[in-house]
Amino acid sequence: MGRVIHFEIHASDLERASRFYTEVFGWKIHKWEGPIEYYLVGTGEGDGIDGGILPRRGETPEIGAPVNAFVCTVGVASLEDAIAAVERAGGTIVVPKNEIPGIGWLCYANDTEGNIFGMLQPA
Repeated sequence: MGRVIHFEIHASDLERASRFYTEVFGWKIHKWEGPIEYYLVGTGEGDGIDGGILPRRGETPEIGAPVNAFVCTVGVASLEDAIAAVERAGGTIVVPKNEIPGIGWLCYANDTEGNIFGMLQPA
């Protein structure tokens, strides 16, 4: 069975995107010293996946445009606190907090680069 083992966030401004995800989720992000412009993203210890931030090849998606990518959802202890952190860091909530019975509370946001992601507070 194939398992997701890495994610990538496309960004027009890699440093701005790095600041956003560090402020919102506390991720550890640093520039890779390889042959291409790339930032490595550590999301924490234990289970989960890590990823990268790389230059976007093309225009930033318009707000409200159909999603044309995989959407990652990040587990959070408090959805209210996470929503506040997104807004403080310059992101926007695009689908408000909704209850998924038996699962928890979910919302979707746009980061500073126009990428959509989910946040889930487990029940």
